[in-house]
Amino acid sequence: MEPIVLAYIGIGLMVGLAGVGSAFGTTIAGNAAVGAMKKNGEAFGNYIMLTALPGSQGLYGFAGYFLLDSFGLLQTDIGWGVAASVFGAGLALGLVGLLSAIRQGQVCANGIAAVGSGHDVAGKTLILAVFPELYAIIALAATFLIGSAVAG
Repeated sequence: MEPIVLAYIGIGLMVGLAGVGSAFGTTIAGNAAVGAMKKNGEAFGNYIMLTALPGSQGLYGFAGYFLLDSFGLLQTDIGWGVAASVFGAGLALGLVGLLSAIRQGQVCANGIAAVGSGHDVAGKTLILAVFPELYAIIALAATFLIGSAVAG
């Protein structure tokens, strides 16, 4: 196997796992929104905001790929050290994106259910839902640092 194959497996995990997490997270929140609309259809704007939030991790997965590619690391003649670095960054960002999006979707779903029951907690839910997102942002920052260290 060539080193570039390992690097692209890492990229695939980065984009794929983060995207799957976002799909699950937005579905969890979306299902709660559908249920909440039966009770309180007037809060649809809050439901959309909270449902869309777990979608950001999928974007972070793509941004990580873009960052590593912009450093010029994805060349066919890269060495095993660079390939392992790209793989590690991809695995880390992919797994963190997957799990944080799912857990964020669960936080948002609980907030959506509360809003649907008439409680004014959309803004507070948004604040609480940022906590799982923070770890995806840290994983993206780590991907940047890995890329810049290997490229530099």
